Amino acid sequence: MAYAIAAYLHFLAIFLLFALLLLEHQLFRQPLTLERARSLFRIDIAFGITAAAVLASGIARAVFYGKGLDYYLKNSFFHAKVGLFVVVAVLSIYPTLTFLRWRPALAAGQAPTVSSGSARWVKLTIRLELLLLALIPLLAALMARGFGVMPG
Repeated sequence: MAYAIAAYLHFLAIFLLFALLLLEHQLFRQPLTLERARSLFRIDIAFGITAAAVLASGIARAVFYGKGLDYYLKNSFFHAKVGLFVVVAVLSIYPTLTFLRWRPALAAGQAPTVSSGSARWVKLTIRLELLLLALIPLLAALMARGFGVMPG
């Protein structure tokens, strides 16, 4: 029963993470309004918290449940999956820093100004994050079916 609950919480966190990022993608457009900027700021905070929940629940599953930590550590698809998650985390720094720079404007009740170049990079970064996140379940499915096991 604990395994099922851990798996459920992990999947729920993953779905929420993807949904929050998709929402960021939809809301981030020019011209930026005060309401959308506030929403983006809050959604990005929720995204960070949810990413931590995905990581914590994934670690719990690998260490305490599933096929055992040894199985996962000897699987190349597991390493690729974790690697993609880390790449997404690193990529998410740019939009987060952009949103954090908005705090003074938001506190003053003003819509932040975003250059067209910065807006393009934020949008591109979010799209790349979405693409990479979409690949992780494929790697997980392959791993769960025994592919990627390294000899040794």
